[in-house]
Parts: sequence; C-alpha cells; structure tokens
Amino acid sequence: MLSALACSFLLAGMSSSAVAQRATLTVNSWGGAYEKLHKQLIFEPFEKANNVKINVVTVYSADTLAQLRAQKAAPQYDVVHFSGGQEVVAAREGLIAPINAEELPNAANLYPFAKEGMSRGEGPVHLVTAIGLLYNEKKVKNPPKSWKDLWKPEYGDHLVLTDLSNSYGLLGFLMMNKVWGGSIENTKPGLDKVRELLDRSTIISSSPEIQQNFAQNDAWVAAFSQDYAHVVRQGGQPVKFVMAEEGTPAVFFTANLVAGRPNQALAKKLIDFSLSPEVQAAFAREMRYSPTNRLAKLDPAVASEVVYGDAVNGLVRFDPAQVDANRTALVESWKKLIAR
Repeated sequence: MLSALACSFLLAGMSSSAVAQRATLTVNSWGGAYEKLHKQLIFEPFEKANNVKINVVTVYSADTLAQLRAQKAAPQYDVVHFSGGQEVVAAREGLIAPINAEELPNAANLYPFAKEGMSRGEGPVHLVTAIGLLYNEKKVKNPPKSWKDLWKPEYGDHLVLTDLSNSYGLLGFLMMNKVWGGSIENTKPGLDKVRELLDRSTIISSSPEIQQNFAQNDAWVAAFSQDYAHVVRQGGQPVKFVMAEEGTPAVFFTANLVAGRPNQALAKKLIDFSLSPEVQAAFAREMRYSPTNRLAKLDPAVASEVVYGDAVNGLVRFDPAQVDANRTALVESWKKLIAR
C-alpha cells in the first residue's frame, strides 16, 4: 500500500509539473459569433496540437490599442487582432514586433496586399470582409449598383446608415464621400450628401442592429459588410450583397505579435496557423469572410457570396494612418450632423 501511495504521489507530481510547464498565450477577440468561431477554428485546435493554453480576452480593436499603450512597460497580450488599421499606429509606436515573412510558412501563399504591411512592422492580414450594399431582393425591384444609388428616391425611408464609431460605417462613409468628390482630408462632400438622407434613414451603431432592421423595421437597403449579409440571410431575410461599381472598401483583419513578450516563437506559430488555407476556407464557409491565402479553396456557393481569388487585390484600402489622423475631427463633424 505504501508503494502504491508513493507511486500515486509521484504521478501527481509529474502531472503538476506538466501543467506548470504548459505554455500560455493571451490573445484578444471581438466577442459574439466571431469569437465563438475564432475559438472553434483557431484557438482550440492550436491548443491541442501544441500543448498550449490560450487565454482569450474579449476586447475590440480600439480598446486593445489603448490597453497596449497602457501596458507598454509590461504587456499582457502575446497576439493582438485589429480590424480598424490600428496595427499601423501600434507598429509606429513599437507596441508590436516585426515579423519576417520567412518566419511564417503560410505567408508565401498570401496575396501581396496581405503581407505588404509586414515590411513596416505590422502583422499579416488573415481575413477580409468587403463593404458594399445590402438589399432586400423581395422589396427592391432595381438592385443598387452604385454608392450613389443610396440617394434614389425609390427606396423611400427604408435606408440604414451606420454610425462612424463602427469600422464598417466609417469605411462605408469614406466611400460615399469619395464618389461625391471628397477625400480623407476633405469629408465635407460626403457629410453634405448624408444630410440629404437623414430624414429618411435609420442610423445604427452595432452589427446586430442590421439584422434587426431588416427583420423588424422594414429596411430595404444598407451600406454594410458581406459577412453580415450572410448573418441576415441565416436569420431568414432575403438579403443580398452587392459590390458597388465605383469600388469596394474592406475591413482588413490583422494578427500581430506583441513586443516584449516571452513565447514569441509560439505566438508566431499561432499567427501562421490563422493564415493556413484550411482555416481561412472554414471562416469563409461559416461566416463569409474572404481568404487572404490564395490556396484556400471555396465551394462555388460560398465563393459566390464573398470577394474571392484575385478579386481581393482590387479592394479599396484607405490609408489607415491618414484615417487615424483625421478620425477625431470626422467623428465630431458626424455627431453634429446627426444630432440635428
């Protein structure tokens, strides 16, 4: 019996030692259905394959950047994900560490735009969602083709606009501003044209409100993203996504290595895993995000609902540094506009 007890204690000690030696990575995600899928497709398989524990913190991009700044002397994250171009600022401030493309085996198969930021110290783009026009195909006789179609009187008061506090809303507005002659530094043309729509549109601030407006508030047309067109369809609404003829802006999701942290080799391995064609194809299938790995293969039905293949190279990306420099003034002007 004493021998058995000694063996039991020995095994328990070995087990505790193994747990103590298990590496831990702390990452952020964005909550909701996206975070659930993030865990299912990336974090949980990576944990099992690499004997690592991943702590997931639900924090959106802007707040993550603020936390990185506050924690600069003692950072808590190993990998951070951004969707609003914050990686440009983070790299400039030394908050994230550069990654050589050669350190990520899957980087060799990324489209050029997805890895060009790595030369500036930013993380690679691992997913994309395009911003275009959503419409109810049962209510809209003439589907929108142009950003200027939002001003067609035939849509009446069935328009949905998104607040500029939302990345999708900001990019949609910047594209509207562009087609009416504006620029990032000059947003007056866009603001003046949006003023014409205020009396016949609903303004939302969060993604779930898109589904609610199409389902309950008789929305017909909205400027929003391809992934949420899928969400709304899954909810039973006959909504389609259209790329406007003047161009399609997009949200670029980046995975970034935090500077000054241990386990950087393991963190890079996690980032590389998110770039694999299998993971990216699964994200496209489940939530209609566009892959950035050219080897990702999509079923025709899925491919028809996302920007896919070489077409992703034609997506519009507003300079994140310029957007960041002008964001505060633009948001203040927007708030004054919609408050009237």
